[in-house]
Amino acid sequence: MEGSMIALVTDTNFQNGTIEADVAGIPIPSMDPEARGFIGLVFRTQPHAAKAENIYIRPTNGRSGDQLRRNHSVQYESLPDFPWYRLRKEQPGVYESYTDLEPGVWTKMKIEVDGPRAKLYVNGAAQPCLIVNDLKLPSARGQVGLWAFIATDAYFSNLQITSEP
Repeated sequence: MEGSMIALVTDTNFQNGTIEADVAGIPIPSMDPEARGFIGLVFRTQPHAAKAENIYIRPTNGRSGDQLRRNHSVQYESLPDFPWYRLRKEQPGVYESYTDLEPGVWTKMKIEVDGPRAKLYVNGAAQPCLIVNDLKLPSARGQVGLWAFIATDAYFSNLQITSEP
């Protein structure tokens, strides 16, 4: 997963359930002046991070004056076979959406996973801001991890994992 920083949580074997964490991220301007500050959570991660489901936020997009950029505030991808750019090209708008975000501010992420479906809730919202109905690793079990793009100054807190049998 080129350009990714991943910290896998030991002794996790997650398939379905809920993952919650507070995240904060800002771009590192000296690395890439166009960076967006990608930060999120991976799950169903296969050994050596060979494959993983990934849901993340782009904090700098949340309050952009460009509506198209705002529409890319949250994103799903399944690495390495279904990166964001492939999903965006093949099914525009299906695997990403808008939510209000601020760079460097703590953001609560809650991901509910059930078979081929996942829902992302941000900052305690009653409704999900992203619904994925066709996760690419629907029956896989694997580790949960903290994920950020290499050009992001990333912080994580209050990780909670609730697995369902």
